[in-house]
Amino acid sequence: MTAGEDISMRRKKLRYRAWHRGTREMDLVLGPYADAHTDAMDHAQLDRLEALMSEEDPPLLKWVMGQEEPPANVDRGFLAQVIADHQARLTK
Repeated sequence: MTAGEDISMRRKKLRYRAWHRGTREMDLVLGPYADAHTDAMDHAQLDRLEALMSEEDPPLLKWVMGQEEPPANVDRGFLAQVIADHQARLTK
């Protein structure tokens, strides 16, 4: 497997995981984001997405909805990108 095939498979797996989280609300936040952005992401950006997706759905949904502040270990810059993408989709 070449490096190109490796990153391509990783992107595909992350898109699948984004749409099959366990809660429909987070599927609808992370699925469209992953579909729109993973093809342009490099390994470091995929790492950021993977780290965010490793969080549990209930707290992640509260962060996305602005109901709670994420803990310090969460990549807030990347989370802000996901939230902005989700909000832009809601206003279309």
